[in-house]
Amino acid sequence: MKSQKPRNQNLTIPNMLSVLRILLVPFFALFFMRGNIEASVVVLLLSGLSDAVDGFIARKFNQITELGKILDPFADKITQGTVAICVGIKYPIICPVLIIFIVKELGMLILASQLITKKKKPGAAKWYGKVGTALFYITIVAVIGMDMMGITGGTFTAVAYVLLSLTALMMVYAAYEYFRIYRRLLKSDDPEDYLDWQEEIRQKA
Repeated sequence: MKSQKPRNQNLTIPNMLSVLRILLVPFFALFFMRGNIEASVVVLLLSGLSDAVDGFIARKFNQITELGKILDPFADKITQGTVAICVGIKYPIICPVLIIFIVKELGMLILASQLITKKKKPGAAKWYGKVGTALFYITIVAVIGMDMMGITGGTFTAVAYVLLSLTALMMVYAAYEYFRIYRRLLKSDDPEDYLDWQEEIRQKA
């Protein structure tokens, strides 16, 4: 016997997990800024776990929706941006990369909004974007880890600047490639690139 689909097909477990990640963001910021690193790490791990689980469920049980394609990266960007700002306040050494990160993410958000307005599908995440984000988190973890272990002076500065430079270069490259994708989608007449988001959500309700 076939399992029935929910009445509103956008009310899926993956979409609810994406919303959960968004709701966890202020708790991470509150714990981190109050110096409760352990609690902030637990919140971040819970967010990361829900991110991994929602992708698995969406693919495994065919619960991929167009709304989910917006919610998932939006939750990622909100989480990453909040983590970046909180860590930047406590560790000013990462501020140059933090500025690049914020400009890149805001730019992508604006371009994606324009595509949605013009009834186009925003481009999917690419490997270079994921590598840039991974390097950013590695840099943050390295900076916090060295601080907690009492590593200071030349070693701290050298390791931090090498990682920061690699991260900045990858982010600039990713921003350039994403902008190329945006220009292609904006000019595209391919029906595969067209999507009326309001109609899509209405049909799934």
